[in-house]
Amino acid sequence: MSEPISSQLKRRYERIAAGISVRISSIEPERDPWTGRPFFRSLQETCENVSRGGVFVKTNEPFDTGRRLLVEIKLPTGQPLEAIGRVAWVKRTVSANPLENVSGVGIEFLGAASEHFEALESYINHRTGPQKAATELIQVE
Repeated sequence: MSEPISSQLKRRYERIAAGISVRISSIEPERDPWTGRPFFRSLQETCENVSRGGVFVKTNEPFDTGRRLLVEIKLPTGQPLEAIGRVAWVKRTVSANPLENVSGVGIEFLGAASEHFEALESYINHRTGPQKAATELIQVE
């Protein structure tokens, strides 16, 4: 099912379905509410979709909005993508139908090594075509 046109017009980069494994790790400590001790989290989850601008990661243990994370993906091409990202939004869904339970976090990429972004762009280009991956969506009036 495709997104409504109004949602697509807000996207800066072409997004593709991915369904690949991703590790997301906190890079700043959180505090245990009972002990007050600092700790870091690292989760192995599924990247539902990806673009040059970020990823949507399906998880039942979302991080708070604004939290900076290390995102590590091994692209299907075998190339790595390691990027620093920021949780831009959190989606929490509870439904009687397990197929409709898609909780997760939208992570905006803040930075990565240029070769990692090049590998990501190459993967997206392979899946969508070179013009579509690099083109910003613009609103037509």
